[in-house]
Amino acid sequence: MTKKKMSLAQRVNVLRASVMGANDGIISIAGIVIGVAAATNNSYSILISGLSGTLAGMISMCMGEYVSVSTQKDSQKMALISERQRLSDQYQREFNYVQKKYEAQDIDPELAKQATKELMDKDALSTVVQERYGFNPRDFTSPYAAAIASFISFPTGSILPMLAVTLSPANMRIFATAIAVLIALLITGYCAAILSKSDRLKGSIRNAIAGLLTMGVTYIIGQLLAH
Repeated sequence: MTKKKMSLAQRVNVLRASVMGANDGIISIAGIVIGVAAATNNSYSILISGLSGTLAGMISMCMGEYVSVSTQKDSQKMALISERQRLSDQYQREFNYVQKKYEAQDIDPELAKQATKELMDKDALSTVVQERYGFNPRDFTSPYAAAIASFISFPTGSILPMLAVTLSPANMRIFATAIAVLIALLITGYCAAILSKSDRLKGSIRNAIAGLLTMGVTYIIGQLLAH
């Protein structure tokens, strides 16, 4: 029995979960270790706090992705059930809906009607679902794949701030960690922007600012608790 390969959309979604998991690992653990480093110079305490945060974060991200994707998949399945019923009861109405969607894209009415007929004859359910709901019923994303991707990527991302804060000299550890994290966040923000097809520069800067704010807040809290 041959194993079914993931479609491009499914691979992109798993990659998205990986990038976001790594990004959250970087930001979350950087916030924790910098906050603790601001309160104490004890390297052991800093490391333990980072490891504890990593363990909690990887489980949280894994379960969060599983629940999120499972909910999305359930909603898509309900949409399929609803659409099957509509095609059974009101086929012509659904046909007209698809044709009007094509006509709204400045396609000639006759050409739109011909395209609709050919697509509906081939696979009516997939055609209407893609036009009405915007997803391909053959491309269900696996909640397990997304969960595993997050489970692996979160601790991978957390390695950078933990290494930076533990290997740097005591008087430089916070600054060195902030710089290392800033560079990493620019990269993950850029990758996330590519996947979402949004502005790459804006995505990178926004992600870096979010990380800097997180580290800044936890640093201030650490300083307050140290006194």
